[in-house]
Amino acid sequence: MSGHPWSVVTVTYNSADTLRRCWSNVHKPYEWIVVDNNSADDSAAVAEELGARVIRLPENVGFSKANNAAVRHTASEYVLFANPDLEIGPDGFATMQRHLDVHGGLVAPQLLGTDGIPQPNGRGFPYATAKLGNRKIWPLSRMHANYRVVANPGEAVYVAWVMGAAVAARTADFVAMGGWNDKFFLYYEDHELGLRAWRHGMPVALLGDVRWTHHWARATNSFQWSRAHTFELQSARTFFGMFPEFLIGLPTAARRNPQAARLIGSPVPAQRGTGSAPTPAWPAASS
Repeated sequence: MSGHPWSVVTVTYNSADTLRRCWSNVHKPYEWIVVDNNSADDSAAVAEELGARVIRLPENVGFSKANNAAVRHTASEYVLFANPDLEIGPDGFATMQRHLDVHGGLVAPQLLGTDGIPQPNGRGFPYATAKLGNRKIWPLSRMHANYRVVANPGEAVYVAWVMGAAVAARTADFVAMGGWNDKFFLYYEDHELGLRAWRHGMPVALLGDVRWTHHWARATNSFQWSRAHTFELQSARTFFGMFPEFLIGLPTAARRNPQAARLIGSPVPAQRGTGSAPTPAWPAASS
């Protein structure tokens, strides 16, 4: 047992400088688990110096598998997946915990850029045209103006999925829905996770009252081809193969994702029956 209700999981890969910048001098009222994907720098050592319990992997297994490895090693009731470039405020955990106790599912804080401007880390249905519109390709950017979602203070909004930079759940719920999908090495795993949550009857929400800074620099924002672009293309093929409704429109997205289609973009009600937490499907980690 960690002794904390929350475990925070961070996957690192050559992230030592980022860890020093974002996780130093931070009060951590949670168990912090860092899974290092065989970094060439001193990410693992830096994480240990900053108070993390580090899981060193012998090779780079990708984002999803690394996160799942951490979940198998925690007994905390709640889990937050947090990127190395995220600055976490300790006051947000109680707010997310209250939400999860009432609504279950997945929840994310409203992320802010380094400049303090909200990042649209909540998203609508991931149509291929919406993805292109998100790259500011006109007129698709206008057609899918509601794809990018932010939540103001005092608001909680249902979304199709949230960016994997910061997403939380009750650990039992997360395990019951199968964890992160190992088919995705990097990119699109957060799309699939959100849609799968909805299909399990677990809503996905963005909380405007929890506002954390995310120093985001996406590797595929450049038009110069890189290894990151290759990973994104591979993951896109996998994702749209699983969800053809968002590529060819058949079957319709509303038909395959009825609960999400009905609720996305609407405010989260103040109260809802909690029910009981699912029983974890994974075996307990051996010590």
